[in-house]
Amino acid sequence: MERKEDIMAVARAFMRSRIILTAAELDLFTIIQDSCTSVEKIAERLGLDRRALARVLDCLVTLGLLNKDSGSYSLTGEGSLYSSKHPASELPMLLHMSSLWVSWSDLTEVVKKGPGSGQKPPGSMDIDSRRAFIGAMHVIGRVLSEEIAGSLDLRGYRKLLDIGGGSGTYTIAFLRRNPQLKAILFDLKDVIPTAGERLSSEGLLDRVELISGDFYADDLPEGCDLALLSAIIHQNSRQQNLELYRKAYRSLEPGGMLLIRDHIMDEQRTLPPEGAMFAINMLVNTLGGDTYTFNEVKQGLKEAGFTDARLLRSGERMDCIVGAVKPK
Repeated sequence: MERKEDIMAVARAFMRSRIILTAAELDLFTIIQDSCTSVEKIAERLGLDRRALARVLDCLVTLGLLNKDSGSYSLTGEGSLYSSKHPASELPMLLHMSSLWVSWSDLTEVVKKGPGSGQKPPGSMDIDSRRAFIGAMHVIGRVLSEEIAGSLDLRGYRKLLDIGGGSGTYTIAFLRRNPQLKAILFDLKDVIPTAGERLSSEGLLDRVELISGDFYADDLPEGCDLALLSAIIHQNSRQQNLELYRKAYRSLEPGGMLLIRDHIMDEQRTLPPEGAMFAINMLVNTLGGDTYTFNEVKQGLKEAGFTDARLLRSGERMDCIVGAVKPK
């Protein structure tokens, strides 16, 4: 159980969070990376209030993200990760967190009135929000995807369907680990170019077919013996997931396997802790999304026609994997 002083530290944590998110929104880390610079130069360049900017920059120094020397600011090693020019920039994740700030601020009203008032359904993000989201998912997934791909024995499969595959992070990891695999990446029309660029930069575009579509509205491409729903089911209600499982079942070849990556909760719905927290994220950001127990996922898969549903991997970082088979 958290001690009182620990709870108060958690309650105050929003202050540091807000400072960092504001710095990300203003792209301060990128601007400062261009040259060690002063408050005056930054304020003039961006049209900001000088005193307010100075207070934010000084707090970033206390957080270890900036250095300050004779009124001039520069990035620390940690701070450089949040510049858009860093090769492994984590700025997209901060921008995604910034977009969540608004919806999480409505939690009290959601608890009073229930989800759905004024909230946008999944897939209705504007272009900037979707770009930040896809970038954030790549930041989260670039290491985890390699770990997950390495933990699965997929030697008997020949073609992967990555449903809602985003920029291709998991497609890339699966193809690297399994040289016999080819893939179809299926996602919205305005996402496909980003996926193409990333796959091309990885030298894998010749093994991937890019198909645009909406998995809520369209049938899924056929001809694959392996399908992946990576971080998808949490944004859906149980009925939406059942419909998606049925689409995956119809698209897969007999004997094919569906893999689901997500938080898979224990029956008390309190473990893993990150999954319990993520359920709140879905509460304030979707109409019916949630995190689900294994039995809830298994039941949906069974209704869709799948058999042999198993928890292939468990973890606390949205790295649980459920597998189920379409009978031959």
